[in-house]
Amino acid sequence: MPVFAGLRVSAFLAWKSIERGSRGTLALTIMIIALIFVNLVFLPSIISGVVETFNTQSIDFDLGNLVIEPREGSQYLDGVAGLQKKVERIPGVVGTSPRITVGVTYFYRGRNAASTLYGITPEDERSVTRIADYMTAGEFLSSGDTDAIVMGATLAGSEGEEVGGLPSLQGVGVGDSVEVAYPNGATRTYQVKGIFKTQSFGVDTAAFVTSREMSGVLGLDNQASIILVKTAVNGREEEYKTELLSYGIQEEILTFREKSGGFVDQAIQSFNIINAISTLVSLIIAIVVVFIVIFINTVNRRRQIGILKAIGIDQQIIINSYVLQVLFITAVGALVGIGLNAGVTTYLTAYPLVFPGGPVYPDVEASAILRSIASLFAVSVVAGYIPAWQIVREDILSAIRG
Repeated sequence: MPVFAGLRVSAFLAWKSIERGSRGTLALTIMIIALIFVNLVFLPSIISGVVETFNTQSIDFDLGNLVIEPREGSQYLDGVAGLQKKVERIPGVVGTSPRITVGVTYFYRGRNAASTLYGITPEDERSVTRIADYMTAGEFLSSGDTDAIVMGATLAGSEGEEVGGLPSLQGVGVGDSVEVAYPNGATRTYQVKGIFKTQSFGVDTAAFVTSREMSGVLGLDNQASIILVKTAVNGREEEYKTELLSYGIQEEILTFREKSGGFVDQAIQSFNIINAISTLVSLIIAIVVVFIVIFINTVNRRRQIGILKAIGIDQQIIINSYVLQVLFITAVGALVGIGLNAGVTTYLTAYPLVFPGGPVYPDVEASAILRSIASLFAVSVVAGYIPAWQIVREDILSAIRG
């Protein structure tokens, strides 16, 4: 009971101090705490959004969930048709798409660009990627096409447009003829059947012809550079990889993350360093703001504190009253911050940030919110406790004299 009685007294003193204090100072302090909270949550949500965007772009347009590659020492996968059937019988696999990948040079009206050309089976590609759904002009390839090509919007380009060093033919349109020089010395002229735009720069700088056409040029027979595998569920690539291996697939199997070569991991590490610096600065600001507010409050109330001690109020009760004030300010600030962050998230969901890999939507995780709230409370309590403890330690006569 004495403990609860002491807390009630601390709560009473805290409420009276807030009630009689400056409303403007209180509102400003709460708003600063709210903005600090938003800063603590916002950057991690953008980092999560970048990761989610990259994963989605990789799966939907570039690599599928898994990639089957030739064993070490081999340039191509052999017996592709049989390997496809074997993989597609595995539960959870919803599609496979063999690709022949070569580096070529494109020529158009005196301009040239070196980039990637893929040979695909259009029906298989539709079962794995969504490129066919992102045609901005013309249409996607059909299985019988041998003199047609579809190109990414970046590679096709626009007349006079600068693309920052990316390969571009600056003005190719549907129906135009483009000459392609293969690495074996062969050249072919294709009519542009369609142009796609996925916002994945690795895909939008490439082009596609049918595997039938490319196999004829390169002299391949039932061979492919890689096979993309689409699974029913995203996020379980390691499980499906193990499943494929258990079915006796002897070729090299990589998840889309492994195939990307750690690019995202490196980007995330850089973002995390920035986030750590931002978090540290935000928490230091919170400490300084709370410390100054409580310090000024206690200095202005030194006489009152001396009188409270003189009438027998325990100094810990007085300290606790200031800690409770800090908890109140932080709690209200966090609630306001949650509201502000919800507003920012709603806005950026409607109008996302545009990154080179595509639009980025904030991905606010509950763990980030809880971590930010816990951090704010921890530093605020410490920052509020110290000045209160320093003032309360003064002897009663010095405090009353002010």
